[in-house]
Amino acid sequence: MFTYEVKGIRVRYADTDQMGYVYYGNYARYYEIGRVEALRSIGFHYKIMEDEGVMMPVYENRSRYIQPARYDDELSITVKIKTMPKVRVLFEYEIRNQDGLLLNVGETTLVFQRRDNAKLCVAPDTLLKKLIPYFESSGIREN
Repeated sequence: MFTYEVKGIRVRYADTDQMGYVYYGNYARYYEIGRVEALRSIGFHYKIMEDEGVMMPVYENRSRYIQPARYDDELSITVKIKTMPKVRVLFEYEIRNQDGLLLNVGETTLVFQRRDNAKLCVAPDTLLKKLIPYFESSGIREN
């Protein structure tokens, strides 16, 4: 299993609604920040993959709101990939505030899609090679 934590995401005033809570649509953005930074932490970059002709569109997005995040909170996003990607990859998220209070849990499923013909394809070897150490039976490596 691959796990990574992104720290220091500050809630901006523009992220909140009239009640002072983070607007629900912003959680998808927090998920994206989490997964991009998680993959970057192992040396995998979306931009390079896209330049090589593979896109990763979101297929499904789920969120469960437990407690509201508020203006000026400092959020941490824990990202997990529990199974090796194939044509799809499932990311799981936990968002906590600076006090460690669990605010939100979610998941997104992304698919791998060829840019030239929009057909689904298997995950790029470059990504699989970066992830395989986290799934080897000799032990779980967490970042």
